[in-house]
Amino acid sequence: MLPRQSNQRPLLKLGIVSDLHCNIDGLDRALETMGPIDALLCLGDSIYEYSFSNAVIGRLRELDALTILGNHEEIFLGAAGVRARSRADIDRSLLGWLAEQPHRRELRIDGKRILMVHSTPWEPRGSYVLPTSSELQRFGEADADIVLYGHTHRQVVRRVGRVLVVNPGSAGEGRDPRNGGQLSCAVLDTVTEEVVVRDFPALPVRRQPERG
Repeated sequence: MLPRQSNQRPLLKLGIVSDLHCNIDGLDRALETMGPIDALLCLGDSIYEYSFSNAVIGRLRELDALTILGNHEEIFLGAAGVRARSRADIDRSLLGWLAEQPHRRELRIDGKRILMVHSTPWEPRGSYVLPTSSELQRFGEADADIVLYGHTHRQVVRRVGRVLVVNPGSAGEGRDPRNGGQLSCAVLDTVTEEVVVRDFPALPVRRQPERG
């Protein structure tokens, strides 16, 4: 699946979010902060542990967001999440939509190979590759021009060899001490490969089961 291109117009700006963790306010403010974009990409962990958000998943589906699964979805959609998935307040169509999303996506946009992963391009996946980690160099081995990842809630914009590596931080649960624990998102220009990371304040999040 690729973002829609009307009249073959190049996709110049991709909005990138990750680790929303049921925070609909964070997602909506990220969209407002990013401004006009041609497509929205979500790098996983849209939900939080055993909590599901009809609002967040509904917004992603409504926007045709290119979405992948993270470690929180793996637990929720697996054997350990059977009880959590049975809650009556969960919209079954949204749950089904989320379950259909892959763990990674390989896109070709404007001639650029873009790899979307939640944690690492390699298996077994799941490592926390922080900005200071030596493992970040392994991203340069990916068969892609640009690698987008999340998981750490820490921002990264770095060229590793020929590969541009981008982590937008978290738009749902700020943990990056370098921006004071604010939430963040990113906008990627696929032509120039310019990346703009935007910070915005975090507000308290209510994660009780939803009714709609």
